[in-house]
Amino acid sequence: MSSTIDRRQFVGAVAMTLAASQLDATSLAKAQGPGAGGAKSGPARAGGTRSFPPLKQVNTGLLSISYVEEGPADGPTVILLHGWPYDIHSFIDVTPLLASEGYRVLVPFLRGYGGTRFLSSSAMRNGQPAALAVDVVDLMDTLKIPSAVLAGFDWGGRSADIVAALWPERCRALVSVSGYLIGSQASGRVPLPPAAELQWWYQFYFATDRGRAGYANYTHDFAKLIWRLASPNWKFSQATFDRSAEALDNPDHVDIAIHNYRWRLGLAQGEMRYDELERRLATSPPVTVPTITLEGDANGAPHPEPNAYANKFTGTYQHRTIGGGIGHNLPQEAPQAFAQAILDVGKL
Repeated sequence: MSSTIDRRQFVGAVAMTLAASQLDATSLAKAQGPGAGGAKSGPARAGGTRSFPPLKQVNTGLLSISYVEEGPADGPTVILLHGWPYDIHSFIDVTPLLASEGYRVLVPFLRGYGGTRFLSSSAMRNGQPAALAVDVVDLMDTLKIPSAVLAGFDWGGRSADIVAALWPERCRALVSVSGYLIGSQASGRVPLPPAAELQWWYQFYFATDRGRAGYANYTHDFAKLIWRLASPNWKFSQATFDRSAEALDNPDHVDIAIHNYRWRLGLAQGEMRYDELERRLATSPPVTVPTITLEGDANGAPHPEPNAYANKFTGTYQHRTIGGGIGHNLPQEAPQAFAQAILDVGKL
């Protein structure tokens, strides 16, 4: 899910259990962060009947990336990045809001999802954070996009954070759900109190051969469980889930997901080409570009508290907590609030 930041920041975390999926929305605090007044969270959404336009495909050197493009081709570019185990449909209601404001909106499938494929059968199915962030830069290079607003959550939020930190000239502004998600293998090895470790149960499951086999055999069932735990108040329909779950049938998906979580614990090696980037990321570099961070008031996934990462954003910065029982998949559950943050961040 969303965090490989310094794991000691989770010391005060509360255990997430299966019962979390049955929490009553009325028992949740509806916090409002500074600057949140202009953002409309709206009700938790189960998705509608809207469809994306036909997918596009582009080769970047390592990958053939499948992506959606909406809005005017000459508009300022926004790149929306999804997480695990979700897909581009997390932004199905965000893209028209941005396109109607004149933005060119790109929504790529991450490596291991949907129609994105490796061009070489011998390429390592690598899920380490630096690799996924480089995919974003490679996509921008191939499409000749000098800079863009980057926005995402979970794995996508981490990639957006990394690009903003390491290549600020490529990131005009940043919107990141759950804030600063940059980490390292060293921080991933730091043990947490038992209640916090319980939140990462799936990471330890994936560290075993049994876990890999289980995820391969029950990918869709596993993803649906994560959706329910991470967004306990989101009443998504079976059709909404099935639409996104198709992306998990990518032949590289299991390898990428398992490698990502094993790499975090230092149980799997990455590729030498990313070593220098990972060394830089291990220093927790600041993000200097204009940034708005978002958090749902009912996020059931492991995530840091906003005060734990605020000082990592050294440029113009706001945090917004979105009320109304919004969980981990914030763009799909609160598309108006997510889109509004993107519209606002360029004005900071």
